[in-house]
Amino acid sequence: MKKIAMLLACICTFPAIAEEYIDEYDYYEYSDDSEKEYETYAGIRIHKNESMALKFDIQDGKNSTIREDNFGFGAVIGNRLNNHIKLEFETSYNGMKKNKRANKYNFDVWANMLNVYLFQEYEQTVAPYAGLGIGFASIWGDVRTPTVHMSNSVFDLSYSIMTGINFTLNKRIDLNLGIKYQYYGEVEHKSHNQTIATTDVDATEFYFGAVYKFGI
Repeated sequence: MKKIAMLLACICTFPAIAEEYIDEYDYYEYSDDSEKEYETYAGIRIHKNESMALKFDIQDGKNSTIREDNFGFGAVIGNRLNNHIKLEFETSYNGMKKNKRANKYNFDVWANMLNVYLFQEYEQTVAPYAGLGIGFASIWGDVRTPTVHMSNSVFDLSYSIMTGINFTLNKRIDLNLGIKYQYYGEVEHKSHNQTIATTDVDATEFYFGAVYKFGI
């Protein structure tokens, strides 16, 4: 009789245990992911160069600084490491054409940068930030003067400093506005294997960007 009583007791308690297990399983299986944060992002960025400068320095001669306002574009992919730090890879293009006196300048610049940002988010909607970037720029420069034509390229160290504000539209889309200074590098202009002049390339840029956030 004792064995039968114990068996009946187990049978009676099993549905309650099973129901509790099923409820717990359903909770994990169908839990709401509305609170999930998407830390990885990819997007585009448009630059407005307020002062892209070419400092053209002739060896043992005069130098000239050419400035031009224009637009550039780029793409980014990054990750929010924690509540205050983001790491990002950025690739961007800027170009510049300018005639000054009898000289013609034509430059194309591709930059690939690794950026680190410090930010502070408020109400999960607005996040001011400051950042530093370091990487490499590929500069192609074509200079035509009345007496010589020089077309040269270089792969040089580049660095930048920036600040701005990030706006969270929803859990998937962010917008950002910012300003940055970037030194792209220096290209040497040669003719008959002799360096005739050098050009330093830098820029002060306003930019607008949009990113799509996702999880990996």
